[in-house]
Amino acid sequence: MGTHAARLLEPEGHSRAHLNGHGTTGNGAAMRNGLLPGHSDGSGDRSRRPGDRNGPVDSTRFRSVLGHFATGVVAITAIDPDTGAPCGLAANSFTSVSLDPPLVAFCVAHTSTSWPRVRAATTLTVNVLAEHQQPVCAALASKGGDKFADLEWTASPSGNPVISDALAWIDCSIEAEHPAGDHVIVVARVHQLDVHGDSGPLVFFRGGYGRFHT
Repeated sequence: MGTHAARLLEPEGHSRAHLNGHGTTGNGAAMRNGLLPGHSDGSGDRSRRPGDRNGPVDSTRFRSVLGHFATGVVAITAIDPDTGAPCGLAANSFTSVSLDPPLVAFCVAHTSTSWPRVRAATTLTVNVLAEHQQPVCAALASKGGDKFADLEWTASPSGNPVISDALAWIDCSIEAEHPAGDHVIVVARVHQLDVHGDSGPLVFFRGGYGRFHT
C-alpha cells in the first residue's frame, strides 16, 4: 500500500516541504469526523532516546509523535439519498492503495455523525483541498448545521459535490470496510477522477495547517 501511495502522491521535482500559516481552527471537530488523532502541537520530551519509554502508549504521547507526519487534507462528499442534500466530512487519513484495480483508502472515526449519511450514498467523491481551503475543512469538520451553506460546488460525473478550487476530485464507491480501533478503514474503488485546480495543497502538521513551498 505504501509503495503506490508514495509514487502517486509525491510532488514531481520537489524534495522539501516548508510550512507556514499554522493554525488550529476546527481541529477538534475535524478529529471527531475524519481526521486521525495523531496530530497535535508536537510538544514532548525530546531528551529521551528511542526505546526509553516502556508500557502502554499514552494517547497524548501518540498524538504528539504522530503529529510529526505531515498529511494532505481531503473533503469526502456525497448526496444524501434520503434528503437529496449534499453531505460530507474532512479527513487527513487518505492514501492511494492500488493501481490495478484502482483503489484508495481513508479512515473515519466511529463517532462521526456525517459518515453514516455519506456511506449511504451509492458513490462518494474525494476532494483534494488546496492551500487556501482551511475554511472548507473547518466547515466540513463542524457538527450540525448546513455544512455546505457557504460552499460553492459543481456536480461530479456521479452527481456528488466537487468543491470549487479543490485541487482534484475522485469519484469512487466503497469496496470494503475494516474496523480498526476507534476508526474504520474504508477502501474505495475509483471510477472517475481528474485534476481540478493548480495551486498548492493544504497541509496538516503538528496540529496546524500550512502550505507547501519548494
